[in-house]
Amino acid sequence: RGDALVLTGGRPRGTLYAVYTFLEDVVGIRWWTAGERFIPQKPTLEVPDLSSVYVPKLQYREAFYRGAFDGVFAARLKTNGHFERIPPEYGGHYNLIGWCHTFYQLLPPEKYFAEHPDWYSLLNGKRTAEGGQLCLTNAEMRAELTRVALEWCRKDPTAGMISIAQNDWGGNCQCEACKAVEEAEGSPSGLIIQFVNQVAEEIEQEFPDFLIETLAYHYTRHAPKTMKPRGNVIVRLCSIECDFSRPLGTAESNKTFREDIEAWSAISPQLYIWDYVTNFANYIQPHPNWRALAPNIRLFVEHNCIGLFEQGDASCSISELPELRAWLLAHLMWDPGLDEQALTREFMAGYYGAAAEPLLQYIELMSDTVQQQNAYLRCFMTDTSSWLGLEPLNRATELFNEAQAAVADDETLATRVRRARMPLDHVWLMRYQSLKRQAKGQGLPFLGPEDPIAAAQTFVASAQEFDAGNFSEGRAFADYSPGLVARFRDPGPPPDECEGLPEEDWIDIQDNEFTLHGLGSWVTLADDEQASDKQAARMGGGHPNWATQYPVSADMAGLGSCHCYVRIRCDAKAQTGPAFTVGLYDSTGNKGVAQIIETLENAADGEYRTYDLGVHELKPGMYFWVCPPNNGDAVEAVYTDRIFCVRER
Repeated sequence: RGDALVLTGGRPRGTLYAVYTFLEDVVGIRWWTAGERFIPQKPTLEVPDLSSVYVPKLQYREAFYRGAFDGVFAARLKTNGHFERIPPEYGGHYNLIGWCHTFYQLLPPEKYFAEHPDWYSLLNGKRTAEGGQLCLTNAEMRAELTRVALEWCRKDPTAGMISIAQNDWGGNCQCEACKAVEEAEGSPSGLIIQFVNQVAEEIEQEFPDFLIETLAYHYTRHAPKTMKPRGNVIVRLCSIECDFSRPLGTAESNKTFREDIEAWSAISPQLYIWDYVTNFANYIQPHPNWRALAPNIRLFVEHNCIGLFEQGDASCSISELPELRAWLLAHLMWDPGLDEQALTREFMAGYYGAAAEPLLQYIELMSDTVQQQNAYLRCFMTDTSSWLGLEPLNRATELFNEAQAAVADDETLATRVRRARMPLDHVWLMRYQSLKRQAKGQGLPFLGPEDPIAAAQTFVASAQEFDAGNFSEGRAFADYSPGLVARFRDPGPPPDECEGLPEEDWIDIQDNEFTLHGLGSWVTLADDEQASDKQAARMGGGHPNWATQYPVSADMAGLGSCHCYVRIRCDAKAQTGPAFTVGLYDSTGNKGVAQIIETLENAADGEYRTYDLGVHELKPGMYFWVCPPNNGDAVEAVYTDRIFCVRER
């Protein structure tokens, strides 16, 4: 008013946010990352007439990226979540006691199970704490859990929020009492809400302002028929199963989530959302969810969401444009009405300079490609083979070449572009052999590395330079990188079935190209002198998972009708019973194409054998698989050496 400039707001951070909003919107300062910013040089600062009041729709806002954890930077981005280290002098941040998946934190089985097995899940007729939950109809268990939860609240009374939530797996109790509630409510969430309501009622007596948070996650995602959360209970709905290439609010592929958020918002005056904005199985690859980010935030807000956790790749620094993602999501959480395209262009121009235009084209190329392929973009995808083909990869490479050339004379910008290119370079290395075969077979250009060994070594060195952190959730890049370089070792002699055949008539898939699920637990790459290349995919015998796989690649589909073989052996402890199973599955048609169940009567000698899966027309969506017998007493390990396919003439 007049010459007075008044910047003020509510506590604890409102006035600080008013100052940062003024510095950003009026002065023109930009904080791109914790250590990189733009301050305009102006001889005169002209301040227009200002009269604005703003209250963010989302009270809790968190962008889960490594760079966004810095406390001062988080305050400038106006995020305030559990993991953002905002010091008290900058207003602090939300603290959710226990964070999530707290059943076994509150009642650890190693402390309670021996004396109170009935507090834990009844599964297959037996009380167990392995892979289970709590027996939520057990009143004695509930009393002890409530007592422990109250102790937690007393230790941190200013937190204002505590998690009472299911473990991060299935195994909900199947006792008669628990099943009765679940069946009556049409969903296991009914039992969760009944239980959490009871605990919340007890906590409210001592801490009337505390909120009790629980999850609608996996088996509890569907809302109950009649149960409603109490006023002091916050349900956090999780989107982990969704297709992230398309908006949750409109895509047919996300219809069930849309139904769930509508159902929960109808019974909950306020929701939290746990959204997934990265690829946890492989952080270092393109993940084109760009066109879903802003629409999803708007959908959440329209359905009573007051808190949003956007789980990105906080443990990795070389994922796909994490600096842009953190900045963009923070701005959209603060104001979902902002233009996401304008925000993206602004960041790219400010952070990448002359390289911005080709990089913006890259973002659009990846987004177009995943949608044109009608791919279901999950948040756990081991590679890009289901949606990213050779031609768009070539074009993406051309765009990054343009970007690098545009900033070649600026060391800072060139380094930023080189870091941004890491996911693209990683795709070339991961899929080098199949892409090379496809280019040769179809007469297409191949813009991948000429020397893959040198390229892999350079990639690893760059990852170390940029302090890569993790390759995937729970797996350090340092543990992954030796296998990446080893992908380009000598494949060994051809199989007998391929001896003398023209190179274009057969394809050899070695273990270094396999898709390995549960790497480090279900399957590992192991040295094996009997294997053709002296290494194989090794699965322990004590689980039933299809952990060794290979999806039919474009070059393999180009063979037409072909004879399919898999070479496998096992280390046996017994002489009879199942040894392993190998097969070919069609995920598009949801059906098995071929399967062989091997027995120890044939395979106990530990020698490799070639298993003939027959002649098939291989198509995208099919994959080869091998699984152990789920009997570690009979089979020590199952080894898969190679998969090879021979064109039928």
